[in-house]
Amino acid sequence: MLLSRRPSFTTVMLILGLLFLYLPMVVLVVYSFNASRLVTVWAGFSTQWYGELFRDRQILAAVWTSLKIAFFSASMAVCLGTVAAFVMTRYGHFRGKTVLSSMVTAPLVMPEVITGLSLLLLFVQMAQLIGWPADRGVATIWIAHTTFCSAYVAVVVAARLREIDRSIEEAAMDLGSPPVKTFFLVTLPVISPALAAGWLLAFTLSLDDLVIASFVSGPGANTLPMVVFSSVRMGVSPKINALATLIILAVSLVTFLAWYLMRRGEAKRRAQLKQVDSI
Repeated sequence: MLLSRRPSFTTVMLILGLLFLYLPMVVLVVYSFNASRLVTVWAGFSTQWYGELFRDRQILAAVWTSLKIAFFSASMAVCLGTVAAFVMTRYGHFRGKTVLSSMVTAPLVMPEVITGLSLLLLFVQMAQLIGWPADRGVATIWIAHTTFCSAYVAVVVAARLREIDRSIEEAAMDLGSPPVKTFFLVTLPVISPALAAGWLLAFTLSLDDLVIASFVSGPGANTLPMVVFSSVRMGVSPKINALATLIILAVSLVTFLAWYLMRRGEAKRRAQLKQVDSI
């Protein structure tokens, strides 16, 4: 008689971990199609809350504001974080390198309350001294998000720079390629997966931030987390479930597309290396 094979401890813990992470999301998606106004009482299938969501101008304006801030914050964070990563990994020992590395990575461990309060005090002092910013809004949130997102990008890009073979860059420069051209034609394609990962990470952190944005925002700039938090304090609305479902769908599609493009680019790069080796 054959005995049924029991799942291993690792498999059981993996299943429990996945259920713990994703089961609440599944419940949220299901209740976004609930006909009842009460989010905990099922009253039948309905899509009315999606219609209510698209008619809510406050939420739509907050979504557009958050997307703009997240896009520009992630783009600027990639530029600054890449420069910081190059300084930390490619330059030898120089005076102040330890201090610079500590300052770059400080936002990773700094509580968001302290970061938000310090930036608020900075903007207030700048307004008193030079008259800018006169009003806190989208620009101040963008600067604040770029500040702490750059640290995450720097760590991701620095890890990639430490792994690549520098002999390829040295060979390109020995053949007469200037350093700038070598960077764009050799180094940049190699670290592009890290840049994409850093951009997506920074975009997600900016889109999800509530604490720092609450400190540095003004009356005319409300991000999506701020609007959702304010509405939840007055009672959870089924529109929030519908909004969360759309966000989950959008994030899943973007993540899958980014994974597919990076996998395709990596496969193309490996095929090119095989062709070079065969020659």
